[in-house]
Amino acid sequence: MAIVSADLDQQLEELLAESIEAAQQRQASTFDELTGGNATRLVLFGAGNLGRRTLIGLRKIGIEPVRIIDNNKALWGQTLDGIPVYSPAEGAVLYGDSATFVVTIWRGEGTDRMPARMEQLHNLGCKNIVPFLPLYWKYSDTFLPHYLQDLPHRALLQADKIREGFRLMADDASRVEYLAQVRYRLLGDFECLPNPVEGAIYFRDDMFNLGNRETLVDCGAFDGDTISLFLEKTGDSFEKAFAFEPDPANYAKLEDRVSLMPLEVRRRISLHKAATGERNSRLLMDVGMGAASHIGGGDLEVECVALDSMLHDFPVSFIKMDIEGSELATLAGARDLIGRNAPILAICVYHKQDDLWNIPLFIHSLNPGYCFHLRPHLLEGWDLVCYAVRRSQSN
Repeated sequence: MAIVSADLDQQLEELLAESIEAAQQRQASTFDELTGGNATRLVLFGAGNLGRRTLIGLRKIGIEPVRIIDNNKALWGQTLDGIPVYSPAEGAVLYGDSATFVVTIWRGEGTDRMPARMEQLHNLGCKNIVPFLPLYWKYSDTFLPHYLQDLPHRALLQADKIREGFRLMADDASRVEYLAQVRYRLLGDFECLPNPVEGAIYFRDDMFNLGNRETLVDCGAFDGDTISLFLEKTGDSFEKAFAFEPDPANYAKLEDRVSLMPLEVRRRISLHKAATGERNSRLLMDVGMGAASHIGGGDLEVECVALDSMLHDFPVSFIKMDIEGSELATLAGARDLIGRNAPILAICVYHKQDDLWNIPLFIHSLNPGYCFHLRPHLLEGWDLVCYAVRRSQSN
């Protein structure tokens, strides 16, 4: 176990000191307190995926937003499912005093933060401005969970696990990030999260060195972007690479990318049109969503494989997972590989609220010889990766 500074440990205890009852009351009341009496007269700021999702959810509970505003000029004058889309300036003139503006912008490719979005509306003269999260807390049956966003009291119910996960973190940067991520999950504090780290995702020179005989397992291979980065990092000097991608559109792009590589590289890359999980099975999948395609819904049946069943004869040395919430199940399906080979693990922990602590705890239960590091690669909680590295390999 890593040594934890008393100051960070104290901050964590202060966060976890809130009672379940107090958290439940806060979840239920925050949106109404922030809206100043305009809890149903709403303008949505953001016509992207989160705005559409919020619009659909509000209609389910009988609330019709009066307008949608967006910074994209191409959308001005159009409608989103029957709701007119205005510029922020127009929306502020019409509704700045009479409606609550709910910021429905939160995306992995974002380049700004929630406070900047709220400040834009404030500078335009809008009186009541609320991030989407208090709205999602109030109507949690409709909106939650959504990626790492969930009700705070559900995290507090796992306070002991949160403490255990915190003590697994091996360096100060990881402990600071972990603490900020807990605060974010409990308080919805978008300002508390550190900036993304510089450098490549997954293959971190500051944590470990890659050899020239690596065997990579890429779960959630998408269009082959991780495979390309792996080749760049190894100089094409590697033993084998296995790529798993179940979405047909993504898989076609993966095939196209690999087909352009030199023959002696291609023959060492094994492509599998399959999802990964705890056991071999057939599962339904939502597809056609790019990197966000995921198991657990939709109407396309796909193959799902356990890594232990396919790769037991290979000396796997590196496993990467970005699989939209299927990380824990896939780790369970790789328990023998992890216990026997102790490969470097780069596992995304932003798809579910409790992946932040449950994933490192589960890996530790499979093989206690790992050091754990936590690094953010995008803003506001996106592309948060837990790295598990054998102590003998750790830099």
